[in-house]
Amino acid sequence: MASNGRGVKIGLQILLSIIIVALAYLLYRSITDPWEKVELEKQLTEETRARMGLVRTAMIQYDGVNDRFTSDLDSLVMFLKTDERQVSGRDSIYGAGFNPDELPFSPRTGNRFILAVNDTARVPTYLLTDPDSKDRIGTLTGDVTQLNASSWE
Repeated sequence: MASNGRGVKIGLQILLSIIIVALAYLLYRSITDPWEKVELEKQLTEETRARMGLVRTAMIQYDGVNDRFTSDLDSLVMFLKTDERQVSGRDSIYGAGFNPDELPFSPRTGNRFILAVNDTARVPTYLLTDPDSKDRIGTLTGDVTQLNASSWE
């Protein structure tokens, strides 16, 4: 009988050890899963803002060549693909591996950025917004101090 009680005791210890390991794993996941989600969101925000910065650079380049801002992101992509100064200096201006076709889309969700141009003001301005956040570059008010300013800088 003493060995039977000892077997139950060992069985309970094994069962409790398994429960402790399972609960420790669940605790670990409950801490790391939200943290990983926050880190992923931060990374996507940085990538989106970097992409919006590339659109700003392209808009400045477009304005420098055409003396106006384009109101269409597809036209901006076509400009980057066909203007010989943009094609030859692409890596130095936009970085290695730059793909103009990805420019109009937010890395966060793949939604298109929204571009609006105010060419009726004394100084033409544009507003580039991310549809998935409050991030924006530029203004439509004609305030030249906000022309290429981003909301996060």
